[in-house]
Amino acid sequence: MARSNAQAKEPGGQGLLSIGQVLARLTAEFPDLTPSKLRFLEERQLICPARTESGYRKFSHVDVDRLRFVLTMQRDHYLPLKVIRGYLDELDAGHQPELPGAVAVSAPSMLSSERRFSRDELIREAGATPQLLNDAISSSLVVPAEHYAEEVVTVLRSLVELQRSGIEPRHLRGFRAAAERELGLIESALIPVARRKDASSRAKASELAREIAGQLEIVRSNLIRSALSRLDT
Repeated sequence: MARSNAQAKEPGGQGLLSIGQVLARLTAEFPDLTPSKLRFLEERQLICPARTESGYRKFSHVDVDRLRFVLTMQRDHYLPLKVIRGYLDELDAGHQPELPGAVAVSAPSMLSSERRFSRDELIREAGATPQLLNDAISSSLVVPAEHYAEEVVTVLRSLVELQRSGIEPRHLRGFRAAAERELGLIESALIPVARRKDASSRAKASELAREIAGQLEIVRSNLIRSALSRLDT
C-alpha cells in the first residue's frame, strides 16, 4: 500500500486520534466496529495508522475517512476486503480505478458527506408515489426507517421503472424469500468459524460472509444472463 506507516510523536501526535476516539466517531454509524476489527483491517493493510514510540496506534482524519470508506463498501455493497484493498491500492498509486458493484468515488473522504433521506425526500428523489413505497415496504423490499440511505433511492427508482412494465412490488415477494435462503447457505458455511468466539474469528466470519455473498451474486447474475440469451434465440 502506498501510504506509509509513519511514527507519531509522543504523547500522541497533534491532531491524531486514539482507537477509542475513532470508535467514538464511528460506532453510531457502524455499531459492530470494535478494536479487534480495527486491528483486523490493519492486518489486511486496508488502514495504516501511525504509531507512537510506545507502539500505540494513532489515526489521522484521513485514516478515519479511509476507514469509513472501507466499512461503507462492506456494509452497503457487500464487497470483499480484497476488492476494496485493490481499489485503494490503485487509488494510492494515482490511478482512477472503477470499484465493482459500487458508485465510483474519487476519494474515500467523500463518503463522510453521504446523504440521508427522509420518507418524503426519498419519494421525491426516486420519482415514486407514497403508495409504491408502502407496497415496497409491505413486500419486504424496503425496510421502513426514519431516514434512508442512497441505496434505497436506487432500489425505489428501479421499482418505479418496473412498475411501468407492469411489475409491482407484490410480484417480487419471492426476492425476500430467496435472500433468506441465501442467508441460510452463508450461515451454514460460517459454522466452523462462528464456533470460535474470539473477536478475530468474528471479523473473519464477517469478511467470509461478504465474500460468499459476492460469489452467489456472480452465479445469480450469470443465470439471469443465460436465461435472457435464450429469449433472444
